[in-house]
Amino acid sequence: MENGKRRVVITGLGLITPLGLNVAETWKAILAGQSGFSTESDQFEREGLALGGTCEVRGFDPDAVLGRKEARRRDRVQQLAAVAVAEALSHSGLQITDDNRERVGIFMGTGVGGIKTTIEVEHTRQESGPRRVTPYAVTMIMPNGAAGMAAIDYGIWGPSTTITTACAAGSDAIGYAFHHVRGGMIDAAIAGGTESPITTMAMAGFERAGALSSRTAGTPSPFDKSRDGLVPGEGAGVIVIESLESARARGARILAEIVGYGQTTDAFHITAPAENGTGAARAIRMALRDGGIKPHEIDYINAHGTGTQLNDSSETTAIKSVLGEHAYSIGVSSTKSMTGHIMGGTGAIESVFCTLALQEQIMPPTINLVDPSPECDLDYVSSGARPARLNVVSNHAFGFGGHNAVLIFRRFADGANGGPS
Repeated sequence: MENGKRRVVITGLGLITPLGLNVAETWKAILAGQSGFSTESDQFEREGLALGGTCEVRGFDPDAVLGRKEARRRDRVQQLAAVAVAEALSHSGLQITDDNRERVGIFMGTGVGGIKTTIEVEHTRQESGPRRVTPYAVTMIMPNGAAGMAAIDYGIWGPSTTITTACAAGSDAIGYAFHHVRGGMIDAAIAGGTESPITTMAMAGFERAGALSSRTAGTPSPFDKSRDGLVPGEGAGVIVIESLESARARGARILAEIVGYGQTTDAFHITAPAENGTGAARAIRMALRDGGIKPHEIDYINAHGTGTQLNDSSETTAIKSVLGEHAYSIGVSSTKSMTGHIMGGTGAIESVFCTLALQEQIMPPTINLVDPSPECDLDYVSSGARPARLNVVSNHAFGFGGHNAVLIFRRFADGANGGPS
């Protein structure tokens, strides 16, 4: 326990992404620099859209995972979450029983919840009348559905909280869970994010906001001079966190430690980041202070890196404003160049990547970065995955509405002050 606060460790990981249906498949693809981008989709109508493509989960059969009856009662966003939760719990070995279920919580982030069901239900109502609407419509639509269903699936009696801070939601969910465990309110938590926004309505909205890439290859291209926008994706990422005492008591394998969390709001513009990345910089500083980490101790940053003109330049400025000259001596990468932007799930998915980077001492690449923009002048790990000595890594997530969330992870060591084991 440091400064009267309990240490919080990660003991389980779960993923389903455009690159794979589990952690192993996804991570292998990430290190290989593979892209989940495709111009083909069976989830929405492309007519009239300039959108070049999407990053979608492929080969996923919810009936095989959940059973046909249960799968029909869940929106795709909830189905994806269920897969990631199951893998994370299995990986952690955490058993939820009558002895601990009141001391376990679930914290889930999402941007919009069951948007697919929202659209489908309205179509059904218009075409066939209200009596043909599924009785599960509300529970499939509501943003807290994924967390509520996971609580039922595993008998979790602790806090069940859903965060809807747009593209910062997954990171915020982990941050809230981290503070709950560190503060002693609970002993363990399932925390993550999920999103499945690939619908004509959502794509049209993002396109009208000027956020989407129209290219059909080599995109998204974060930090590149030719970047023209984000590529929407879908998926879910979940981690299991516990107090160090809880993990040790059951002999769990500890994967990494969470040490800091920062959350700020720009209060500047509903979609654009604050000028010079000032809101993001405040979140980075807050996370460092929360973890007792000095700027020069950061070894790697998993950037928000969406591939939009405004985000990439403002985030680079924010990093430099906080880390100073040290910013030029560390690796920065945007894994969204491979997964696409998974909105409310993205911060949680990238938290899994940060944990694996610490475990394997390697920095994931940023693909599609050929000609860096002049104002994007950091080391964006653009020539493939790179082995590195990593002790402290930072994960950035920023969202519409001016939401900023930063998480700091540390390589686990038995000593109170951390450091390589």
